[in-house]
Amino acid sequence: MNGYMGKILRLDLTNKQKKTISTSDYEEFLGGHGIGSAIFFDAVKDKTISPFNPKNVITLMTSPLSGTLAPSAGGRTEVQGLGPQPYPTEWFTRSNFGGRFSAMLKYAGYDGIVIEGKADKPTWINIVNEDVVFEDADGLWGMDTYSTQEEIWKEVSGNPSNSPEDREWYQKDRGRDDGRTTQKPAVVAIGPSGEKKSRIGALIHEAGNAAGQGGFGGVFGSKNLKAISVLGTNSIEVADPNALMKAREWIHENYEYDEEDPECEHPLDYGSFPGFSFITDAPGSGMGFWPKVEPARPQGCLSCPKNCRMRTESGYGSESICVEVVMYGGQSPKERYKSANLAQRHGINVYPISTTGHKYLYDLYKQGFLGENGEVETDLPFEKYGEMEFIRALLNKISSREGIGDDLSEGVVRAAEKWGRLEQDLSSGLLQRPNWGYPQHYDPRIEVNWPYGSILGSRDINEHGFNWDIHWIPQVSTMLGLDPVFDAEEVVDNVSNAVVPFEGNKSMFDFGEDNIYSKDMVKTIAWQRYYSRSWKQSVQYCDWFFPNFHNPSNSPTNQGFTPEAEPKFFNAVTGRNISFKDGMNIGKRIWNLDRSIWALQGRHRDMEKFADYVYEVPKKAPYFVSSKQNGEWKWENGKGRTLDRDKFESWKDRYYEFEGWNTETGRPTRGNLEELDLGYVADELEEKDKI
Repeated sequence: MNGYMGKILRLDLTNKQKKTISTSDYEEFLGGHGIGSAIFFDAVKDKTISPFNPKNVITLMTSPLSGTLAPSAGGRTEVQGLGPQPYPTEWFTRSNFGGRFSAMLKYAGYDGIVIEGKADKPTWINIVNEDVVFEDADGLWGMDTYSTQEEIWKEVSGNPSNSPEDREWYQKDRGRDDGRTTQKPAVVAIGPSGEKKSRIGALIHEAGNAAGQGGFGGVFGSKNLKAISVLGTNSIEVADPNALMKAREWIHENYEYDEEDPECEHPLDYGSFPGFSFITDAPGSGMGFWPKVEPARPQGCLSCPKNCRMRTESGYGSESICVEVVMYGGQSPKERYKSANLAQRHGINVYPISTTGHKYLYDLYKQGFLGENGEVETDLPFEKYGEMEFIRALLNKISSREGIGDDLSEGVVRAAEKWGRLEQDLSSGLLQRPNWGYPQHYDPRIEVNWPYGSILGSRDINEHGFNWDIHWIPQVSTMLGLDPVFDAEEVVDNVSNAVVPFEGNKSMFDFGEDNIYSKDMVKTIAWQRYYSRSWKQSVQYCDWFFPNFHNPSNSPTNQGFTPEAEPKFFNAVTGRNISFKDGMNIGKRIWNLDRSIWALQGRHRDMEKFADYVYEVPKKAPYFVSSKQNGEWKWENGKGRTLDRDKFESWKDRYYEFEGWNTETGRPTRGNLEELDLGYVADELEEKDKI
């Protein structure tokens, strides 16, 4: 089929052997996440092993759109396997990173990589088209992620320069038809944090593309795998290039902002993809994270028109955005930029230690619990909290596992458990970790599509699809002292029009205090789970570009391009003729496969409970969402809310029934799995008494 290269590379680190898997064996799962889940299910016989067990299999998967001109889908890489970060159970989980790694892997001839076993010494993988070499990484071990990539660039292509005109052509010696390139190899690497098997170790590609959540950097370290480098000179067959280019023109003409109209660069115009302007010059840009303080230019993943990141003249903070800054608030922007670079170099997943992470440590310091004379002794310079000196010391300790860094390298939640504080701090809300040990992202008491999706899965979902429309439109307006620029009913109309196959149900987006436990909210969560597993994580449309519900650019009704765009690009590249609904049905199948893997790991409905503060501590700050009050749609302030424990348990019953799962256990049933053509999955569940 067009878009696919036809084979997946399987690497046995223990025996230093390579094999290939035919992509056609798994094409029914689309790509990315779907294929990764299916391969993991087949390859890992015992799903209860530790993530650090050599038998854990890690997949890095592309999609049929990777390496093509499909907007926002050309450069994503989906990473899956047993992850050490989730708490208390090390769930099968996922992460994702952008850039150009997946494209280069396709150009080398592969649709993905499957990693198994453990090397007997530090190793890096050198892939140049069909040539795959297990290289000695002794000289790279201990290096940060930036230095590692620079050394590999020199090793593979002879010149690490960022200027194409300064690089030599790379060409295979088999004739001109084998292709040539001036590109550097695409490298994904771990830093010292991953080498020491940190549960918050990340995979870093180039300056700031990171697979952070899940702890896969630590898994690479446990396998003695320092890096994977890929250089390819092949091409991808696109079924209908003309249709692909027409689809790009359609997006540009109808939905992207008009560069001649500066009003379209307002930070509230999420649907018009302001991208680079959102983090630099626009009013209120970047919510204080990334103000422009030096010359910079847009930077984005391969084929993406959004360019949500930037490359600065100094190089500090390049390719990083949002909470990757580690510290934020009163510091100078350049100090924030530097903190991002330092975390990326160490290969540390920033989110668990930024925001609620280091603030939690500072709160414990103020209580006298942490410090040189505290119950837990540490020489972290808390007197320098909020300054680069503190962040540098914190990151160094985590990366080296020195002192308190040994505890924090296990993640803040496991550190709190070791210190005897976990239960009290989760109850009070001092430690805001609502589910599976992940930081609170959006408020679990109000914007419930986010926490519901997270608790039913394995991690913080980090999916902004509904979030932009039902929360940020009123929230940013309030932050800027403005009236909401878009009417709540107009936005809800546009969102509800697009959520095939549940379209037309506006009550799915009523986040009023009563409706969040309704059957309508069941459909909201189901839609997002199916969409994410198919179009977002398997076809790999970027979360900051898709779905697109409310678009104030050139559309006269402000209606976005979902659900028309997703199959339009997919079909142009692959030559298939699937509908948006077809993709959603595949997403439901993948979601149930994942759910079955968690069942095999021991998942039970009794485990799907939030931290106590979510039920007991009212939300203190203003927090706006869409709701219907007395027959009229409004932007409601959810300040003061808690989640009702009993009503949430009843909502779980409704959700399990909707999915066809057992309401007593929350596990898939044979009937629903067979209906999804997953009978072989039901067989394994039955064999392990988990169905």
